[in-house]
Amino acid sequence: MSSSETYFEGKTVVVMGLGRFGGGVDAAQFAASAGAKVIVTDLAQPQKLSNSIEELYGISNIEFHLGSHEPEDFETSDIIIANPAVPEDNKFLQIARESGKLVTSQINIFFELCPAKTIGITGANGKSTTTSLTAHLLRNTSDERRVTNYETVWLTGNIGNQPFLTALDKIKSDDLVVIELSSFQIEQLAKYKRAPDIALLTNLTPNHLDRYGTFEKYCTAKEHIIKFQKLNENNPAISIFNTEDEIACTWYEKYKNDKGRICIKFSADDVTQEIRDCYKLPGRANLSNLAAAMAIIRNFGVTDESIKKSLPDFKALPHRLELVEDKNGVQWFNDSKATTPEGTITALNAFDKPIILIAGGHDKHLPFDKIAEIIVDKTKAVILIGQTAPIIAKSIEEKLKTKNSKLKTTTANSLSDAVALANRYAESGDVILLSPACASYDMFENYEQRGHQFTELVKSL
Repeated sequence: MSSSETYFEGKTVVVMGLGRFGGGVDAAQFAASAGAKVIVTDLAQPQKLSNSIEELYGISNIEFHLGSHEPEDFETSDIIIANPAVPEDNKFLQIARESGKLVTSQINIFFELCPAKTIGITGANGKSTTTSLTAHLLRNTSDERRVTNYETVWLTGNIGNQPFLTALDKIKSDDLVVIELSSFQIEQLAKYKRAPDIALLTNLTPNHLDRYGTFEKYCTAKEHIIKFQKLNENNPAISIFNTEDEIACTWYEKYKNDKGRICIKFSADDVTQEIRDCYKLPGRANLSNLAAAMAIIRNFGVTDESIKKSLPDFKALPHRLELVEDKNGVQWFNDSKATTPEGTITALNAFDKPIILIAGGHDKHLPFDKIAEIIVDKTKAVILIGQTAPIIAKSIEEKLKTKNSKLKTTTANSLSDAVALANRYAESGDVILLSPACASYDMFENYEQRGHQFTELVKSL
């Protein structure tokens, strides 16, 4: 293992993709502190990256090449740290490889240097809540630390601006690191046959087909989190699967007989009524998230009594079925993180009240047939926005041909207009739900900006 303080000593490092979520910032800060001359490059113009640039202000060994990528940077630098959003076949990464340069990633460096036991959580939906919930329950079991035998629990990965590479100097061998992993990050780890000590799959439904092309290729990327776990009979890898997910069940059967691996199944039905009574998050999907977290933490000796004590303090993450306001008997929920149809279906199924849905956004080439049927069955009105509005509307129209429904379908030009329409349609006892079923990039910088705007609009009513 290399010391993080001298990891890049004397090297020129290109950080490819500064981004607005902090990943590039973290990588640049780490490389600069590890002795490198750092070049940060991004296709976006500086004004769009101002927040990230500000975080790096004043670090003398960082320079910015923004607005384009220059081939020379990839030909002459020693190491390229590629953002997870950059596909493997990117022409600039090809230039680097052809020039004999090392192409690596933030997640790969972390796994190489991290001395602690790692818990990796992935899936199409629910992974952020499950990751946060797992860390929360492990952090709040002080009465049982003599059983669990850990010191500090770190929460990091693909989950907001959590410390990552810049936390390495603080992470100790007797800590635990709970990491949310995207399919892109898992692919980057797979290049080096790396995976977490404990791996959990929440579920698998179509996502990122604009990058992968087919659901099968997306699933293959996710499977690497299990496939490349290091098997050891004395200290076995742990693989945890959702028995309510067809593919997860298939993978459970595929891997359950591996020597050096413990395979565990979980289901929402595993959560007892006593524990459910302590849990505030609505819907069966959130019970599944809790069951997943419990499947992990029980391997560290955490008891149900401790879980019941810790659960009431856990709140919904921002932009994930987050209750914004309860006004005049109408509840407004921000579920902006729902960027797939399956995520929105999960949100719709969490409520037994009349629902007014605001949906639509950037087109990831996902099918809307199934969600259209659920919308017709579960909502009293739907307000569509963004690039996919006409596509979703067409799918709904097809379903209405065979349904006796009074569903009101409207298209709005902006989120502001959609909120105003929803407010006009609402009656006491209704739920107004922003759950877009789509990414945000047609109208917003990211799902967080979309959720913040929704929250501000609601609060200003």
